[in-house]
Order: sequence, then structure tokens, then C-alpha cells
Amino acid sequence: MEHTSVENSSASTFSITEEDHTLANSVRFVLNQDPRVAFCGYSIPHPADNKVNIRVQTTGDPAKDVLKDSLQDLMVMCQNVRERFDTAVADFRRPNTAEAMDIDLSKK
Repeated sequence: MEHTSVENSSASTFSITEEDHTLANSVRFVLNQDPRVAFCGYSIPHPADNKVNIRVQTTGDPAKDVLKDSLQDLMVMCQNVRERFDTAVADFRRPNTAEAMDIDLSKK
């Protein structure tokens, strides 16, 4: 849910339910990398609520568009991490024979 004023679309607060610090801090990090963002922060209204409020103030672009772009960037980052993790797990599970490790056994 977006909370914004009608006059100024460059500053908005977004409420996201069923989320916590994990997503909020990641989104805050990606938003702060964007040069269009003047301020970004988040709060959790109450520890018992699974809800975060993310405040975005931009240099002029609509806050909703900047948040959407940042969420897409975060998705790409997560996909990259997942691919690297899957590759590392597959490499770890592969048998480690001397031939597979490219070790020259003739040098002793």
C-alpha cells in the first residue's frame, strides 16, 4: 500500500505486509544506490506486526517508479546469487579426482 500526497509524487511511504528486516534492509540498500533517491529508510511499526514501512524521497521522479526499479534490481541480484550458489554446490558435489582437479601427478 502506498501513502503519498496528491501534490508530490516524489515522496511516498510504502507499507508491505508479511515482511520484516530481511526484505526491508535489502530494499533500502538498493534504493540508496540509486542516484535518483534523496532519502530512503524503513521502520517496523511494532515487533508483533509482520509489516514494514519504507519511506522513499526522490530528486523528482515518482517514488513508486523508483521503488519498482529498485525491486527489479534486487531481483536480478538475488537471481545472480542463486545461480552462483547453485554452481558452487554442483562443483562441490562433483567427484574430486586428480584428473578433474587438473593435478599433474608426475611431479613428485
